[in-house]
Amino acid sequence: MHLASDQRHLILETSTQLGVSTAPSDGSYRPSVDVLFESAVAAGLGARAIAVLLTGMGGDGARGLASLRRAGAHTIVQDPGTCAVSSMPLRAMELNAAVSVLQPEAIPHAIVARLPSATS
Repeated sequence: MHLASDQRHLILETSTQLGVSTAPSDGSYRPSVDVLFESAVAAGLGARAIAVLLTGMGGDGARGLASLRRAGAHTIVQDPGTCAVSSMPLRAMELNAAVSVLQPEAIPHAIVARLPSATS
């Protein structure tokens, strides 16, 4: 398991390898979801990615989610009406970053439905 700590960002170094970075981010958050999502784009995940942005304060993650969507990823945000703090999903929706807006209990099903079948 990888966790970003000590003011580091969790990143995808390649499409299959996680790492950490101390690079600054454009926002004031560290760790930053935008940095993680942008690293997924840089790693070439594009259409192979499924990205989810849940409840949270501020706009972190919205720009990165939009980048992933433009790269072909299936992007999901939590329905703002079900969020403890809805500003992260709302900001993503403003940027047209979400393919789907779902209630929390529907998100796992949506992810599984997008996975390649075991027989492929």
